[in-house]
Amino acid sequence: MNTSVQSPQNGVKVIEKGTSLWADAFVRLKKNRLSMLGGIIVIAILFACFILGPVLGWLGFSATEQDLTNRFANPLSDNGLFGTDQLGRDLLMRVLEGGQISLLVAIMATVMTVTIGIIYGGIAGYIGGRLGNVMMRIVDGLLAMPFLIIVILFRELISGHVDEMARFLIDSWGWSTDLVLRYSNLVPLTFAIAGFGWLTMGRIVRTAAASLTKQEFVEAARSLGLSHARILFRHILPNMLGPVIIYATLTIPSFILYEATLSFIGLGIEPPNSSWGTLIKEGANYLETETTVLLIPAVLFSLTLFAFNFLGDGLRDALDPKASKD
Repeated sequence: MNTSVQSPQNGVKVIEKGTSLWADAFVRLKKNRLSMLGGIIVIAILFACFILGPVLGWLGFSATEQDLTNRFANPLSDNGLFGTDQLGRDLLMRVLEGGQISLLVAIMATVMTVTIGIIYGGIAGYIGGRLGNVMMRIVDGLLAMPFLIIVILFRELISGHVDEMARFLIDSWGWSTDLVLRYSNLVPLTFAIAGFGWLTMGRIVRTAAASLTKQEFVEAARSLGLSHARILFRHILPNMLGPVIIYATLTIPSFILYEATLSFIGLGIEPPNSSWGTLIKEGANYLETETTVLLIPAVLFSLTLFAFNFLGDGLRDALDPKASKD
């Protein structure tokens, strides 16, 4: 939006270019050095896991090929940049594929969490009244349950159905066995985390939707005869993108941590897949003798969590500067 300002010296009107709220937020974000550093690290890790890893695999490097004659090879040796693990496997490829799995689970679970939370919380906030309160009491009841225990139980409940679907795709439709087994293994954990991870998002969206429902632009939309669905999804929910983006950015590291915790105790990602949690678990068995096997995935895992958290804090300050001052 452009604005004209009259110069106090010569009375000439000067056209000043206006900026959008998103442009102003990006300017504030660039001033936060830690947040920008976190964003750069996140982009670098995503590039390494989802682009560099598959390219190296296409060139012939393998994360599963074993060479027992080269167990625990040192980093920067002829056996790979990070050396090898207890079975002689390339640790660099193991870390890249493990990061791919961990990030894929966290990102897919976050997308599902945001989608469910926005729809459920938006409806509860827009409807309000007794029905809206009942919907939120259901959320409060679910939040009172121990998250990890419920996730574990839900994962075990749906694992059998996912295995049946995987066998059906392989036997009836002729899908690749390796492809189906690799990605079907992610489904139970992803659905389990997202199935109970949307509750906090639902509460955040409900509060924002209840506040926006009282605004004048909603009353104007109602007076024009717009349907409730159009008002909710075209006018109310788009005005909550700021808090949703902030929460989604902060949710990804939480879900990475949940996945690593479950994989560490043997209830997460299963072979032939590996994640950062399984790599840390394997490395912990050789903590006193071969620290590199534990140190490398643990450092990348911690760096990813810190980077996402720094980026999320910066986005919160940029998109909601009033809250950051309180």
